[in-house]
Amino acid sequence: MTSHRFKATEQAQNRSRIDVKLPSEKVSDYFAQNVFTTDAMRRYLSQEAFESMMGSIHSGQKIDRSVADQIAAAMKEWAIGKGATSYCHWFQPLTGATAEKHDTFFTPLDSGRGIEAFSGDALVQQEPDGSSFPSGGLRATFEARGYTAWDPSSPAFIMMVGTSGKTLCIPTIFVSFTGDSLDYKAPLLKSQHLLETAAVDICNYFDRNVSKVVPTLGWEQEYFLVDEALFYARPDLMTSGRTLLGSPSVKGQQLEDHYFGSIPERVYAYMLDFETEAHKLGITIRTRHNEVAPGQYECAPVFSEANIAVDHNQLLMDLMDRVARRHKFRVLLHEKPFAGVNGSGKHNNWSMGTNTGKNLLSPGKTPKNNLRFLTFFINTIKAVNEYADLLRAAIASAGNDHRLGANEAPPAIISVFIGSTLTDVLDELEDKIKKGGKMDEMEKAELKLDIHNKIPDLLLDNTDRNRTSPFAFTGNKFEFRAVGSSANCGLAMTILNAIVAKQLTEFKDEVENLVKEGEKRDGAILRVLRRYISDSRRILFEGDNYSKEWEEEAARRGLNNVKTTPHALKFFITEKAEKVLVESGIYSHRELHARFDVWMEQYQRKIDIEAGTLADMVTTQVIPAAIKYQQIVAGAVRTSMDIGYTALDFQQELKLVKTLADHVNTLKKLTDAMETERTNAAKPDTAEERAIAYCEKVKPYFDQIRQHADALEEIVADDLWPLPKYRELFFVR
Repeated sequence: MTSHRFKATEQAQNRSRIDVKLPSEKVSDYFAQNVFTTDAMRRYLSQEAFESMMGSIHSGQKIDRSVADQIAAAMKEWAIGKGATSYCHWFQPLTGATAEKHDTFFTPLDSGRGIEAFSGDALVQQEPDGSSFPSGGLRATFEARGYTAWDPSSPAFIMMVGTSGKTLCIPTIFVSFTGDSLDYKAPLLKSQHLLETAAVDICNYFDRNVSKVVPTLGWEQEYFLVDEALFYARPDLMTSGRTLLGSPSVKGQQLEDHYFGSIPERVYAYMLDFETEAHKLGITIRTRHNEVAPGQYECAPVFSEANIAVDHNQLLMDLMDRVARRHKFRVLLHEKPFAGVNGSGKHNNWSMGTNTGKNLLSPGKTPKNNLRFLTFFINTIKAVNEYADLLRAAIASAGNDHRLGANEAPPAIISVFIGSTLTDVLDELEDKIKKGGKMDEMEKAELKLDIHNKIPDLLLDNTDRNRTSPFAFTGNKFEFRAVGSSANCGLAMTILNAIVAKQLTEFKDEVENLVKEGEKRDGAILRVLRRYISDSRRILFEGDNYSKEWEEEAARRGLNNVKTTPHALKFFITEKAEKVLVESGIYSHRELHARFDVWMEQYQRKIDIEAGTLADMVTTQVIPAAIKYQQIVAGAVRTSMDIGYTALDFQQELKLVKTLADHVNTLKKLTDAMETERTNAAKPDTAEERAIAYCEKVKPYFDQIRQHADALEEIVADDLWPLPKYRELFFVR
């Protein structure tokens, strides 16, 4: 075994578990202790400031600057009491990661001494250097000014770095000097407001007490863990987060013995550690388990308001990485770190909740409540049918391209699964409502009664799950399963909120027009819903989304199957996208097209990094190892000739030499050709042209090169192979 690989494997094998000391035996004793919660606000704020904060959080009321000074002073007092020495505006730029600019509370005085200070102005707004963040041409590099603005609806928190550094973090949006959004949070907030407005109007058909509706999100975070030493022995993991080479392990996931199995001790200690840190930050992690692939795991929280859930997920991914380093692990959030085994997703469980405590996607015990449920349920399906391509674009990334449709994730075809029970309900609803004309009271009463009897309180007991569906109804929510594990789920939620809001607005207009024509409201609602069911049949699919038959059927239905990111992202700049995203005010035309350019540029750069890494690994590690083994075998051939081996022995050794030479020569040719295409792909003027060139001209070489490199891994002597193998990455913990 080569020295580096041997030492890395030995280090990994000799790791011991790090004991984790919990703050208390009960999570409730320390949950949210590092969050400026409502209880903390009551203790530190004046009544005026507290009421202003509550008005801002619950109703979006603007906070007066004088009150902001009071809130800032209270936050500072609370944070310093927790040991914080600095503060930052915490935001989510278009890099996909989080960003923060720290300032200390310390302010020098003329006397030569100093004080700790934090003003309302510093709380509400900061001016970080925005020149190096992706902007898609909204600003030139020399135009550095950008603003972060406080989002009061997401609570401030204290982040600990290492054992002593503590910083007060204030969630914010990020905009340019010209007011253009440069982040994921601002559009998400706009989409939530849009959905609230549209949904409240519909709710008032059924309950006049509803004055607020919020989209809710419960994400499920999948990830892999590898030992740190093995990670550093793999250049591809270091630079791209996935293995660009690697022959399959003889034992992978085929026995399905890892799924929900006993959690390894080191891994359990890691989970306990990051969960404890997450609980201190108010992140409601409740679930942990082994996932399907060896070395793969999952965690999930209780659902919450979508904006806060997105913040928590971004914060958790950062926490997971930091804590993993403490335990000498590296966490892999890439959608497909290893070929041949399951990749990782981030299922987004989405619903809508009212200020009266109702889940709008949960059926009730009365015909009226079930009509409300069917209204929101069917409108969501109609929205997905109308804007399936936008949802596909929202989950597009270089990493997710490897996962979608790879027999462990939904395909690139967007469809909706609702289960047999609700399929029967929709069939009956469509059948009973007459085509054209008005319904009499008897028909409506009978229909509502039938629907009520057919929808049980717990749909989960009557509706199986479809793990192959990208958008599935799972009892009282829709599960958007196609979101990638490394993604900022704010984008997927923004698009979903936006398309459902637009659909609800159109639904209200249609219902009101029928009412004006003399139709009773319930009858009008049912008539429109019946048509929506007919219009949306093509998007409903209950079968195996992985099958070739579904691809063919989907094509007949007119559903797109766009398998690569550059082509999927084009849906963002269509006239249809403009109508739902720009006319609604979620993005300006400039902002939407800028994002398109940013995401195209990110795709190109990720493929370029992978291509450069792959070429380096092949040239400096794979080929030298193969040549060295070839020389050893060639020496054995010469020895065979000297000592008179049989012709058969001689031919076998000679054949091995030739096989090695063929793979090496082919690898060299393919790598050189890829590098030529890589150079050419970087030449076009636009980000779109470059991304497509990298996708169609550079990326196809990856699998060809891998085929020959992996073949060499299987025949080169094990002690000569330089890279940790899959069996070591999977099973050495």
